[in-house]
Amino acid sequence: MSQKICTRCIYDTRISDITFDDAGICNYCRQIEFLEKNYGTGKIKGETSLQNLLQQIKHSGNGKRYDCVIGVSGGTDSSFLLLKAVEWGLRPLAVHYDNTWNSSLATENIRKITSAAKVDLYTHVIDNKEADLIKLAFLKAGVPEFDADTDIAFVQVLRSVAAKFSIKFILEGHSFQAEGLTPASQNYLDGAYVEDICKKNGVSKFITFPNMTFYQFLKWVLIYRQKFIRPLWYMSYSKENARDYLIKNSGWKYYGGHHLENRASTFAHTVWLPQRYGIDYRNLTLAASVRMGTISRDEALRIYSSPVVPDPELIAYVKKRLGLSDSEYEDLMNAPRRTHRDFRTYKKRFERLRPLFAVLAKANLVPMSFYLKYCFPRAES
Repeated sequence: MSQKICTRCIYDTRISDITFDDAGICNYCRQIEFLEKNYGTGKIKGETSLQNLLQQIKHSGNGKRYDCVIGVSGGTDSSFLLLKAVEWGLRPLAVHYDNTWNSSLATENIRKITSAAKVDLYTHVIDNKEADLIKLAFLKAGVPEFDADTDIAFVQVLRSVAAKFSIKFILEGHSFQAEGLTPASQNYLDGAYVEDICKKNGVSKFITFPNMTFYQFLKWVLIYRQKFIRPLWYMSYSKENARDYLIKNSGWKYYGGHHLENRASTFAHTVWLPQRYGIDYRNLTLAASVRMGTISRDEALRIYSSPVVPDPELIAYVKKRLGLSDSEYEDLMNAPRRTHRDFRTYKKRFERLRPLFAVLAKANLVPMSFYLKYCFPRAES
């Protein structure tokens, strides 16, 4: 069956929540337009807002060793943001959550950028056996979000470290211009979801894994009043230029693609999602590149139509690490598919509290992307 494709980007009707206006432009393109207007991205409005935020961060850090926390993964965006923050005159503490699936290149990149920036690094390392039990639980659950535990833990670590050092500002390296926003129908995560999947699939208790409960989330936001800032939302940003900047200023090395600096995320993006669910996240950066005019729509569609080629060595690594025989792995790959609706989540709670989260998002106390993706009902699919 032919797919209807957005006339501006390359999103199509394989994304279940997609809609098109009379011009054939999808709701995700319109969402990006809304964000660009709201944040003044790459305009005088955006630059002014960013400068005001930087002054607030510096003021909040008076008398403290650090004035902000920045999460680092070794990838392009977080590495670029760390170096820029120092260039802007900030005094960041770099924070990393090590899920023990890092590539050696990512680890070396983190060392290079923190050394070049002359900043301290705080790392939370999960016990590798616990990490593997959690990964195996997600495979057994049969849900798309194989790496959701890393995402929720990273945010919990960022907020915990910020609280420990009395830091009010958390900076994250994400650009909706360069990456878009993940379609809500293709990705979900929250602390209840992670906990329920694990409890139902062999992980009865978390020991070193830093999960985030709903009440911890509210504590960070309402009591600690932690501001969650994405500076790249205010400025024009190019991944290609960012990589050149990183290579020149730190000796950083490129790892080959979006989220491919970590073996777990690489497995999710190149094996689990495309083979199990027909989800190809190359469309995020390709669609974003089309919107920015850095690649033609025809070229993006050509690349997107080519198959995702998995690395056999990575698949062998996952099997060995998780103790799966070839037949056990195949059984997991062919088991019934499930979604977040089959597990306990905070989704309905987020929806009921949408007016509160709208206010918090405008105040930078929660990410605007959280409000847009998690606080509205989803189409059944």
